[in-house]
Amino acid sequence: MKKKTKYRVRNWSDYNRSLINRGSLTFWISQQLLDNWHEREATGERGRCVQYSDGAITAIACLKFVFQQAGRQTCGLLESIFRLLKIDLAVPDHSTVSRRMAGIEVGMPIKASGQGRHLVIDSTGLKVYGEGEWKVRTHGASKRRRWRKLHLCVDAESGEVIAAAATENSVSDCEMFPELLAAVEEEIEQISTDGSYDRRKVYAALNERQVRRAAIPPRKGARIWQHGN
Repeated sequence: MKKKTKYRVRNWSDYNRSLINRGSLTFWISQQLLDNWHEREATGERGRCVQYSDGAITAIACLKFVFQQAGRQTCGLLESIFRLLKIDLAVPDHSTVSRRMAGIEVGMPIKASGQGRHLVIDSTGLKVYGEGEWKVRTHGASKRRRWRKLHLCVDAESGEVIAAAATENSVSDCEMFPELLAAVEEEIEQISTDGSYDRRKVYAALNERQVRRAAIPPRKGARIWQHGN
C-alpha cells in the first residue's frame, strides 16, 4: 500500500503572513461608478424618476451577497466605506435597494480569449430542499428525494464558467452537451470530459463544431463502432 505523502511547513514566516493576509480587506471603487452613482436621465415612464442608477444598486447587492448581510447592515457597511474613503455620496436605504433589485438583471461578461479555448464540461447534483426540519426529524427523509442537475462548461486555464444550465435529474449529460457548445462563440481548441460523454451524439456535436481535440475516456463496456479506416 502506497504511503500518503506528508507535507511539512518550513517557511513559517511566509506561512504566518499568508494567514494574516486572509483577514485583510481592500476596497476599490471605480471612478466610473462614482460618477454615475445617481441617475441622470429620465426613464420616460410614469411616476417619479429614480434617484440612484442601476450600477449603484448592483454594487450594493454584490456587497450584500458577498458578506451575507441583511439590507440595513449592508447600507451601514457602504456608508462606513464612503466615510473612510471621503466620498461625498448618499447611500440608498434598504427598502429602495430591495425594491430595485427585483427589476435589475445582472449579466457577467465572458472574458475574451485571443486563442482557442480548452473547455472542461461536467455536471453536478443540486439537492432541492422543500420538506420541513420537523418532518425530517420525526418521519425521516423521504425516499423520493428531489434534486436537479447543473451542467457546467468551464475554461480550463482561467476557471471561468463559460456556460451553465440547470435541468431535471432525468436529463443525461450527453443531451445537454450540444447546448453547452452552442453557448461558446469563440474557437474551441480542446474539450475534456469524463466517460459519461462517450456517446455518438457528443462526437457528432464535436465534429459539427470542428473541435480539434477531445479528451473523453471510454465508458465501461465500450466497444469500437467505427474504425479509423
